[in-house]
Amino acid sequence: MTSGFCIDVGTIFSLHPFALEVLSRLAAAGHEAVLIGGVVRDGVLAILDRERPFAPREVDIATSGLPDEIRRLFPDRPIVGVGEEFGVLVVVAPDGDEVEVATFRVEGEYDGRWPGKVELVRDLAADVRRRDLTVNGLAARADGTVIDLVSGIEDLRNRRIRAIGDPRERFREDSLRMLRAVRFACQIEGAIDARTAEAIRENAKEIASVSGERIREELLRILASRQAARGIALLEDLGLLEPILPEVAQLKGVPQPEEFHPEGDVYVHTLEAVRVADGFVSDPWVKLAVLLHDIGKPYALERSGGENMGGHCAVSARMTRQIAQRLRLSRQEAARLAFLVRNHMRIADFPKMGRGKQVRFVSEGEAVGPRALRKRFPLFFDLLQVLVADCESSAHRSSGWAPILRETLRVVEHIDRVCSLRRARELLDGHALQGLGMRPGPELGRILDAVHDRILAGEIATREEAEAEARALLAGRGSEDRVP
Repeated sequence: MTSGFCIDVGTIFSLHPFALEVLSRLAAAGHEAVLIGGVVRDGVLAILDRERPFAPREVDIATSGLPDEIRRLFPDRPIVGVGEEFGVLVVVAPDGDEVEVATFRVEGEYDGRWPGKVELVRDLAADVRRRDLTVNGLAARADGTVIDLVSGIEDLRNRRIRAIGDPRERFREDSLRMLRAVRFACQIEGAIDARTAEAIRENAKEIASVSGERIREELLRILASRQAARGIALLEDLGLLEPILPEVAQLKGVPQPEEFHPEGDVYVHTLEAVRVADGFVSDPWVKLAVLLHDIGKPYALERSGGENMGGHCAVSARMTRQIAQRLRLSRQEAARLAFLVRNHMRIADFPKMGRGKQVRFVSEGEAVGPRALRKRFPLFFDLLQVLVADCESSAHRSSGWAPILRETLRVVEHIDRVCSLRRARELLDGHALQGLGMRPGPELGRILDAVHDRILAGEIATREEAEAEARALLAGRGSEDRVP
């Protein structure tokens, strides 16, 4: 039934003009065709909350047309059958934009992840009833008129997440829907309906059957919201945190020195750090680093016989790499996370480091070209964000991060004035040291680092000076590294 709501299709079609062409061709051929899912949900939210931005990144269309009928309507466009057995096609626009077009369908015989039986139908109502949450069950015609068959608008108005039909059945069909419920509660800044929440608690352990890739994507979307800390708390309350991130769940009850952490145990501190990050961090990967930065503390405390948590950064970094493997992160993503976790305490000593070591630290992962701190030194900028969240959620507050930020600005100015890490490597590299008679190995690396530190400190400015310093260091090491 129509709802009386009309979403802003002008904005949708200005960003995705080919979507209107797809709807028009389907309608002209006698098929029912509607916008469906997220684009409609976000369009309604923009009406209910005028301050909420509306700029849909993608558009999904559902139709009564069957895949073969859809293909015949677009002989001039590339079509990708991403899930044709489920009635899903992607039509590629002239500008490269991709519009997903799915035939109305009903599903059955689920295994907790995927349906074993899919039937393509001509009925929009049947298609909506098999979807997960009422806020995702909204559809809209090409003129923007919203079709609401599941009271999704009322739930959006009340900021309520509710399953369509029997929530137990919905979550048994696909366990990932439990994480999606948490994600949407964060995104609309609302609450999960009591009956829906109870069904999640009953089925929470089944989330372990979902692939790491699918869990990762939902977790990142929770962290990308402005209520990531609340999302983690919801996961814990609903019994989902232990199965997907046991390392975080096990922080509960782990004590910390009250003089440094009056806020509470390691879990309370971690949650508070994520809450601080919600206020200024937009990158979900940085928030994930904040979430994982202290996961090694229980092990470090046990290892010391309860005396201290020394070495917890290294332990946390190793555990982070294990989590990265479990969640199927790429090597680059895993390395970035591990760097942030491993160095979240080391950065506190930044003002005490020699200038050469400071430049090397700041320049880790330096991008060539950009001048803005965030783009030029992305890893160090990410680490600064982790530092701020960590300090602001403890007794340190700004006294913990303000001196590091001031020193960072001085170091960046020094880099601009004296030398970058890239320039230091151009003045002297390992091949040059081998030319001076050194064998490849750890000693060569140590001498190279020592020369680079002096270059980065501004004490060496030319290749000749760099080679002279290397010769002096080499002579001081004795003759064992020379080629006989």
